[in-house]
Amino acid sequence: MDILWQYQFRIILLGDSTVGKSSLLKRFTDGIYSDVADPTVGVDFYARSLDIEPGVKIKLQLWDTAGQERFRSITTSYYRNSVGGLLVFDLTNRKTFEHVRDWHKEVSEHILPHHMVYILIGHKSDLNKERKVSRDEAEQLAADLGIRYVETSAKCNSNVDRAFELLTRDIYELMKMGEITTRDGWDGVKSGLTAKVQNVHIFCQICRQCLCILLTLI
Repeated sequence: MDILWQYQFRIILLGDSTVGKSSLLKRFTDGIYSDVADPTVGVDFYARSLDIEPGVKIKLQLWDTAGQERFRSITTSYYRNSVGGLLVFDLTNRKTFEHVRDWHKEVSEHILPHHMVYILIGHKSDLNKERKVSRDEAEQLAADLGIRYVETSAKCNSNVDRAFELLTRDIYELMKMGEITTRDGWDGVKSGLTAKVQNVHIFCQICRQCLCILLTLI
């Protein structure tokens, strides 16, 4: 039986190639890490569920986008159908940090008039000696963009779950406030089946079967 969930959030990972988006997703969804990672071609898909509060399970549909320019026309089609975005840069590669604003601007323009909930991720925090971006700089960028900032390491499994949980909670809180709602033709947020609804559905199925049997006996 499929895991029951109250809502499904579609979240997209954004950032230059080699910043470690795939490593973050594999650590978060499968609990594994590999030093060897093939470049993402187009878009890859992952999934995991989180219990946000008692009785509320959120299914995360996670999309890993290619950072290379030649795949940009493919990945932009996924922007509009996402409610959340992780803006990822490599703490040891300053250019990836400098490109964060470009990613934020590009996505924000593609989803107008709607908005996306972002979180800024400084990845590869385990390589502190090779660091090229200070925490103060990253926190200032996050403040300028009006979003949270978290430093992560897929290799050491540092703050990986926390980053996804913070983004999920931010989206959920905005839903409770009515600032994010489900929309026809939009896959960013979908309502799911609760156990009660599923039980009613199963009961109705049984009732229909009983009715069919009864009609054959009349």
